[in-house]
Amino acid sequence: MVPGRALSPAAGGFAVVDIEASGSSPWRHRVVEVGVVLLDRALRVEAEFATLVDPNGPVGPTHVHRIAQDDVVGAPRFREIAPFLLELLAGRVLVGHHVSCDRAFLEREFARIGVPLPPVPLLCTMRLARRHLPEAGGFGLAACVAAAGLGAFAAHCALADARASAALLRHLTHPPAGPPADWTEQLREASALAWPRLGVPRQVRGRGRAQLRRQVGYEA
Repeated sequence: MVPGRALSPAAGGFAVVDIEASGSSPWRHRVVEVGVVLLDRALRVEAEFATLVDPNGPVGPTHVHRIAQDDVVGAPRFREIAPFLLELLAGRVLVGHHVSCDRAFLEREFARIGVPLPPVPLLCTMRLARRHLPEAGGFGLAACVAAAGLGAFAAHCALADARASAALLRHLTHPPAGPPADWTEQLREASALAWPRLGVPRQVRGRGRAQLRRQVGYEA
């Protein structure tokens, strides 16, 4: 994993996110893992960040995300990583596979600590795949990645899914047929938004930024 680093919102670009959660409802369930891949305006990787998150309760469907209850012992709570996440997302277009779901979980977690997220522009690789990969057998991330010929990845692991979504975005932005996509307007809109800032909680000052990566066979 490339250590996360604070980047100026003026840098712009894209934040490709994936959330693993304890269930399907942002209102009733909690985030248990976050993966972020930062891309510049040319879709080149700038930095990556991933961490397990203590949901302060059950981790939910271990058979899906393969996160056991013991795995989150000692992991940061969402409030502890929230200041850094705000730095990573600020000024960027939010990208994901079914990104509205990832946005909903982030929005609800930030709301729990009293931080409203701005109306950041979204890019959904699932929607793009429906348009450019009609031959895919389905439009889940694994099916789309396979249809695009992008290779295997460790599905339902936040950083691996974020990396796969970033690769899919690059593939779909330059489709074999038709002109390349132009995200200028979304980038301009994202860079103009005012983002909240959040202080680091006293109990985690001096500990550094938590970056706890699961060793589950991420593709390089």
